[in-house]
Amino acid sequence: MHVQQILKEYLELHGYWVLFLGTFLEGEAILLLAGFLAFQGYLNVLGVICTAWAGSFLGDQCYFYLGRFKGRGLLKRFHSIAKKFREALKMIEKYGNYVAFISRFTYGFRIVLPIILGITNLAPRTFLWINLVSALIWAAAFSLGGYLFGKSASLVLDNVSNYEQYLVLILFAFIFMAWCGHAWHVWKLKKPARDRLARIRVIQISRRTSS
Repeated sequence: MHVQQILKEYLELHGYWVLFLGTFLEGEAILLLAGFLAFQGYLNVLGVICTAWAGSFLGDQCYFYLGRFKGRGLLKRFHSIAKKFREALKMIEKYGNYVAFISRFTYGFRIVLPIILGITNLAPRTFLWINLVSALIWAAAFSLGGYLFGKSASLVLDNVSNYEQYLVLILFAFIFMAWCGHAWHVWKLKKPARDRLARIRVIQISRRTSS
C-alpha cells in the first residue's frame, strides 16, 4: 500500500482525536497543520473546524471551572500562576469581559486566563457564550490559515503532494519564528523591570559588604 494512503487512513481514524486533544490544551500549531492536511485531502476542513471548536471550547470551560472551584489553592501552590494572576487582573480591569474573548489568542495566557476568570465574579453563563463565539472564530481562523497555506503552495508548485514534508517543515518554521518574535517582544517589554531588579540587588549586596 502506498505511504500516502496509509497516512490518509491513519489520519481519518485517529487524526480528529489527536486534534481534539491538542486544541483542548493549546493547539495553534496542530490546528494549522490539520488545516494543511485538510487541503491535501487527508482530513475534512469542516471536520477540522468543528473538532477544534469543540476541543477549544471544552478546554476553556474546564479551565474556567477549575478556577472557580480550585483557583485559590492553585494560586498558593503554583508560583507561575500567581505571578500571571497579577498581570491578568490588570488585563481584566482594562478590558473587562473582552478578556474572555481574547484569552485563547494571548500567548502565555491561553490556559491561565480562563482559570483566573473563574476566580473572578464573571457569571458562568456569560463566559459560556463568549467562549462559544471565541472558540469558533479561533478554530475557523487557524484551520483556514493552514488550508490557505496549502492553497497558496499549489499556485506555485505543480504537485503539492511531492513536497508535503518540506511544506510541513516550512509551516513549523513559520510557527517557530512567530513564537520567537513574540518571546523577544515579551523579553524586551520586561527589560526595564529586570534592570530595576538588578540595580536593587547591587545596592543590597553593596550594603551587606559595607556593613
